[in-house]
Amino acid sequence: MQVIGICRFSYPAIGGFQVHHETPAARAAYLYDPARMEERFRYFEAFTLPSIRAQSDPDFTFLVVVGDDLPDRYGERLWHLLEDIPQAVIQEYPPGPHREVMKQAINSRRDHESITLQFRLDDDDAVGRDFVARLRTEADTRRGALSGKRHIALDFSNGYIAAPGPDGIHAMRTDKAFMTAGLAVAFEPRVRSTVMNYSHVRLGRFMSCFHIDSPPMYVRGHNRWNDSRQAEGIEPEDLGPLDAAGQAVFRDRFNIDTEAVRRIFRI
Repeated sequence: MQVIGICRFSYPAIGGFQVHHETPAARAAYLYDPARMEERFRYFEAFTLPSIRAQSDPDFTFLVVVGDDLPDRYGERLWHLLEDIPQAVIQEYPPGPHREVMKQAINSRRDHESITLQFRLDDDDAVGRDFVARLRTEADTRRGALSGKRHIALDFSNGYIAAPGPDGIHAMRTDKAFMTAGLAVAFEPRVRSTVMNYSHVRLGRFMSCFHIDSPPMYVRGHNRWNDSRQAEGIEPEDLGPLDAAGQAVFRDRFNIDTEAVRRIFRI
């Protein structure tokens, strides 16, 4: 089985955001705002990349999709952050329809003779060290359910919502179905659709979904730039500082070290 993850790193898509912009140029200006980009890089370095580096099963591809107009200073910084991760592949695209561009990116790396397990991460999310390994195990036990069905969803609902910062990590436990960071879709060979073709909250309309018990399997980053938080009336989550036991869970499950987080955000 082939495993592919995809992360949209400030890609100026047409559509795909809850924040509306009149033109691709206006969207790029919003995305490349220096304050926003600084926060995105810090979250990416503090949460996402440690968990990707620590995967117990290293046989996967991690696509990072950026705009072809990404300023050079950000492209160079991104390349340096990813250069020690052999699974990481940066792909550049001009502004285009969100789902179609993400589909093109994933299919460019697919072996269409194999079952493909696909997941998506935002640039402030993390997954458990055994995420890739568990995807393979869970998909293998459900080959019969996949056969002839085109696709099935595998959902790990147990995780955290968390925010890193100069004081460490504030977090809360959550157990919610179809959170993007804890979700994957298995596709039969030669199926051209991808995990990005479907709204994660509506997967049950299109395929069989298997909800899997596990230790905490994801961290969903919480910050002021979350696209899903831009609508009026969205209240902030009730996060609290991690105690010693919580810090140990983040270190052991996600390779996220509280002291490293403090250093990243104090620079």
